[in-house]
Amino acid sequence: MTYHLPLLLGYSALLIAVGAFVGRRVTSTEGFFVASRGLGPGLLFATLLAANVGAGSTVGAAGLGYRDGVAAWWWVGAAAIGSLVQAFWVGPWMRREAAARGLKTVGDYLEQRYSTSVRVIVALLLWFGTLAILAGQLIAMSTLLTVVAGLPKWAGCVLGGVVMTAYFAAGGLLSSAWVNLLQLTVLLAGFAVAVPVALGTAGGWAGVVALVEAGSATAPPPGDGFWNFWQNGASGWKYLALLGPAFIISPGLLQKIFGARDDRAVRWGTGANAVVLLGFACVPPLVGIIARALHPGLASHELALPTLLMYDVPVVVGALGLAALFSAEVSTADAILFMLATSLSQDLYRRFVRPAATDAQVLRVARGAAVAGGVLGVLLALVAQTIIGTLSFFYSVLGVCLFVPVLAGLFVRRFRATEALAAIGGGLLVMLSLQLTVGAGGLRGITPALAGVLTSVAVATVAHIVLRDGVGRDQAEGTYT
Repeated sequence: MTYHLPLLLGYSALLIAVGAFVGRRVTSTEGFFVASRGLGPGLLFATLLAANVGAGSTVGAAGLGYRDGVAAWWWVGAAAIGSLVQAFWVGPWMRREAAARGLKTVGDYLEQRYSTSVRVIVALLLWFGTLAILAGQLIAMSTLLTVVAGLPKWAGCVLGGVVMTAYFAAGGLLSSAWVNLLQLTVLLAGFAVAVPVALGTAGGWAGVVALVEAGSATAPPPGDGFWNFWQNGASGWKYLALLGPAFIISPGLLQKIFGARDDRAVRWGTGANAVVLLGFACVPPLVGIIARALHPGLASHELALPTLLMYDVPVVVGALGLAALFSAEVSTADAILFMLATSLSQDLYRRFVRPAATDAQVLRVARGAAVAGGVLGVLLALVAQTIIGTLSFFYSVLGVCLFVPVLAGLFVRRFRATEALAAIGGGLLVMLSLQLTVGAGGLRGITPALAGVLTSVAVATVAHIVLRDGVGRDQAEGTYT
């Protein structure tokens, strides 16, 4: 414990220093928002993967493995499947649109494709959802520092908030991409060393299975469902409905793709990110199951990963693993802060508050919005309860709000603002109704997120058919203009 906290503090200082150094080159919103559209496959891969492997993919998913077993694979696996669709279908289309029209945010795209009202409504919904996922990352950081050094929750949230805000505000996407490359190196190295050592401590896979099946007074044997890949407890293939759409159309990820230099960089960078996620998806459930074998009576399943790294591997290995875990959480948090700060400065300030603002003024507002977003994220983290619960809310809102407007906007020529608003409203109404009445488990296997997305598609389809027929009649009568 004596060595872990100074190591994390020193590592935090290094991240801030790298971000500040790179940030000196950023003097315009083009550099801050989209890295001057110069990211190659390597940097795009690093910044996307670092954003995708965060608190939910490490602390949260390991907790699901501890509680639900093998089916926890789907938490990260669903994100990987969504990323494949993004890499070879949606991503290149969106990059071309952004480059051709000078778009810097997804809000820019929504207004250019639909209307100002669509931009405003989606921006308002996403600001609240973005704060939720930012809080989830900070909760994970505080959990980590509580286990490592006994720090109170508020201290862990503040430290994480200061680190991510400092290096992101320095240079936006460009500084984040270079810091993410460093974080990704530490992250992959840490897990590559720590997981085999922890598995050996438990006596190999056979020893883990035997210990889990033996159970204890605080954790009885889990039953056959614990080893079911497809479904157990809250985990399973249904995460596809929650996470798949969100990772296809996430504004934070799409805006990183806006910074790619060409379609090849999108396909290779985003595709490599998806492939690594497919393999990494096995790691958190494995860690959670090992932790259940060695520590069957944890007070919270979300303590599984930090407990394992703290007590079941040598100090040096544990320190590397904890640095990897901290990297994962901070890198995803900066991606969320990126989405929030750019949207506030571009979608709100430049579009409505001060349309005549200079580029330098918008850049100052973007940096100020990053600081404000970091503060609000810390405050929300102090009152939120769980990592997975907090992230699930955000992913549900993200999928329901953006899945239809983004995809239909790209691939349905006469899909208009009225249909987009109807899809958003209908999907959100159904999702929130189910969430409030029957809870996250949904009704007869249909989760609130899945019901919301299906409703959004259905409402958009009906509205499109009705409005298309109306346009056709008006044209036939000579009244359409």
